[in-house]
Amino acid sequence: ARPRRGAGAVIMGPPGSGKGTLSARIIKHFGVKHLSSGDLLRDNMQKKTEVGILAKSYIDQGKLIPDDIMTQLMLNEIKTLDRYNWLLDGFPRTVAQAEALDKECHIDTVIDLDVPFETIKCRLTARWIHPASGRVYNLEFSPPKVQGIDDITGEPLVQRDDDKPETVSKRLQAYDAQTKPVLEYYRKKGLLKSFSGTETNKIWPHIYAFLQTKLPDVSKKDATSPR
Repeated sequence: ARPRRGAGAVIMGPPGSGKGTLSARIIKHFGVKHLSSGDLLRDNMQKKTEVGILAKSYIDQGKLIPDDIMTQLMLNEIKTLDRYNWLLDGFPRTVAQAEALDKECHIDTVIDLDVPFETIKCRLTARWIHPASGRVYNLEFSPPKVQGIDDITGEPLVQRDDDKPETVSKRLQAYDAQTKPVLEYYRKKGLLKSFSGTETNKIWPHIYAFLQTKLPDVSKKDATSPR
C-alpha cells in the first residue's frame, strides 16, 4: 500500500471561469496548499532549474511541454507537501498526466467549474485599453463614459489580441478538447464534482458546502499547524 500522505484535490475550469478567485477562497478556508502548474513553471524558469530550462526550450519553440516534464515538475513539488492537503490547479491537463499522478498520489476530489462559454466569452472580451496611458476598462465593471472612447483623452480604445473574441473562442475550444478526456477519466473513477453557474459568488457556497464534508474549515481557528 502507498504511504498515506495528505489528500489532494484538483480544480479544473477554462480560462475566465473564476478558478483563481475560487482557489484563493478554498486555500483561505481550508488551509490547503495551492499548486499552480503555471506559477511553478514560471518559478522554475526564473530559477533556471533543469526542468525550467527544458520547459522554456519547448515554450520558445511554441510547443506544448511534454507530459513527462510537467508530471516530474508537479510530483517533485507535491512530495515536499507530505503532511498537507493540497489543491492542484492547471494540472493534470492530459490523461497521461492524470495516470502518472495516480501512481504516486491520492486524489480525493476533482472540482470542475462548468461555466457556460458564452459567459466566459463576455467576461474575457470585456477588457479594452487605452494604449498610450495603459488605462484599462472593463465593460462589465468599469466601462468608459462613452463606449470605445478613453475618458480622459477622448482617444479610441483598443482590444488586446488576447482579448479579441476569435482568440478567446480558440482558447476555450482548445481547453475543451484537451480537458474533456481528463474530466471523463475522473468521472469514471467517481471523483468528479461539477459546479455549474455563471457567477463566481453563487458557485462558491456550493463548493464550500461540498468541501466541508471533506476538510475542516481552518479559517475559524489557528491555521498554522499542519494537519
